[in-house]
Amino acid sequence: MRDPMPIAISKTKLLSYLQCPKRLWLEQYSPELEDEDSYDEAAIETGRVVGTMAREVYGKGAGHLVSHERGLRSAVTETTALLDAGGGDPIFEATFDYDGVTVQVDVLDRSAGTLQIIEVKSSTKVKDHFLSDCAIQAWTLNQLGVQLSATKLALINNAFEYSGNGNYEDLFHEVDLTPDLESLVASVPETVSQTRETLDSLDEPTREIGAHCRTPHPCPFFAHCSPQQGKYPILGLGGRKDALYALMLEGVSDIRDLNEDQLANASQQRIWRQTVAGEPYVASELKPLIDALEYPRYFLDFETIGFAIPVWPETRPYQALPFQWSCHVDDGAGSICHEEFLDLSGEPPMRQVAEALIGHLGTTGPIIVYTSYEKRVLNELGVRYPELEQSLSALVERLVDLHPLAKQHYYHPDMHGSWSIKAILPTIGADIDYSNLVEVRDGEAAQSAYLEAIHADTTTERRAVLREALLAYCRLDTEAMVKLVEFLSR
Repeated sequence: MRDPMPIAISKTKLLSYLQCPKRLWLEQYSPELEDEDSYDEAAIETGRVVGTMAREVYGKGAGHLVSHERGLRSAVTETTALLDAGGGDPIFEATFDYDGVTVQVDVLDRSAGTLQIIEVKSSTKVKDHFLSDCAIQAWTLNQLGVQLSATKLALINNAFEYSGNGNYEDLFHEVDLTPDLESLVASVPETVSQTRETLDSLDEPTREIGAHCRTPHPCPFFAHCSPQQGKYPILGLGGRKDALYALMLEGVSDIRDLNEDQLANASQQRIWRQTVAGEPYVASELKPLIDALEYPRYFLDFETIGFAIPVWPETRPYQALPFQWSCHVDDGAGSICHEEFLDLSGEPPMRQVAEALIGHLGTTGPIIVYTSYEKRVLNELGVRYPELEQSLSALVERLVDLHPLAKQHYYHPDMHGSWSIKAILPTIGADIDYSNLVEVRDGEAAQSAYLEAIHADTTTERRAVLREALLAYCRLDTEAMVKLVEFLSR
C-alpha cells in the first residue's frame, strides 16, 4: 500500500480508469511521461466557453455558482447549504462527496420542484462515454440520499441559428439518459473499487496497446506504452489502427521488416515498396497533369473560425466561417505575386471575404488548393449570399485539388504515411519551415489567434502582432503549394 490515507477519487479518475487502468496509474504517479501535444487545448477552451453559456441559458439571470476557490470541502459545504435552503434556482458546479468519490454537476436543475442532473457537453451528439460520466454523477448523488427525477445531457443544437441580440435560448437540446443508465449506475461501485485498487498498487499496471489508446480520447502515454519503433514506424502505413497495433505487438518495429503479403491495400503496398527501396515514387503521368494547368495559376488557402457559440447573426454552431485568405499568382512569365485578406474588426467578415476573392481571382485560370476544404467554404458562401452565388460557383468550377494528385502519384519514405503538405515539403527540398513561425504554426493556432485578436480586451499592439502572425502563416500555406507545383512539374 502506498499511503494509509485514501486518494480522493474524482469523476475524472474514474473515467480514466474506464478507458485504461494503466492510464489512470500513470496520470497519478508518472505525469512526466505524458506527451503534452496530445492535449487539445482548443477543445478544453471550447468546453469552458460552452459551460459558461449554459449557466446563462439555464440561470436566466439567476442561479448559484458554487465556488471552488477554497477547495473541495468548502464547495461541498456550500452545495449542502444551498440544497437545505431550498428554492427553484439552478445550482451550477454543485459539488458532492461520497466516501471519497467526488463529482461536480454542471447544472443541478430545481425548476420543476425536483432535482435533475444536466451534464453540459460541447458536442452535438451523444457519445458512449457521456453515459458513464452521467452514471457516476447519478450514483454518487443516490448514495447521498439525493433524490433525482432525471439525468440529462445538454448538447449543442447544430440546427440553431443565432438571431442576434444575445438570444441563445435554443442553443442547447436535452437528451434524457435516465432510462439508459440503470445498468451503468449499478456498475459504478465495482469501478470505484477497481480504481482504488489500481491507485493503491506500487506497480504500474500491465496492458498492451489497443483501441483503448485512442477511445474515447487519445492517450498522452501512448509513446510510453507502445513497443519501440524503428526509423519507419509501423503506424506510418496508415489504415486500421487495430491491425497495426497487432503487428507492433508481434515485434514488428519498422515498415521495412514486413513482407508484402502482410499489407492490406495498394496504398500500404506503395508506402512499403518505396520505404524498402529507400527512394521516392513519382508517377510518370504526374508531370503532364501539372503541365496541363493553364496560366495564370492561382494558389488559394482559407483560414476559418467555427464558433461553438455563434457570435454573428445568421450563423450556426461550428459553422466554418472564413476570415482570411492568401493567394499567390503565377502568371507563367516568371512573375509570382501575392495577395491576401484578413479582417480583425470582429464584425462578420464573410461577405468581404467573398467579394475580395471574386474581385481578385478573375474569370480564367486554375485555382489550386490542397484538399477540398476551399470548395466547401466557397459553396457555403454561395448559399449565404445568393446574389454572389453565380460568381462563387464559377470559382468552384476552376478549383484544382493537389491532394488527390499527390496521393495517387507521389510518395517519399520520409513522409511516414502522411500526404499533408507539411509532410511533403521536406521531401521536395522546399525551403519552407513552419517551425520558424512563432505565434501561429497550424490551423488550430490560427483560430486561437483570431479569437484573441478580435477580443475587446486585446491591445492594439498585441493585435498587430497577431495580424502579422496570421498573415505569415496563411502566406506560407499558399507558398507551399507554389513550391509543390514547381517540384511536380520537374
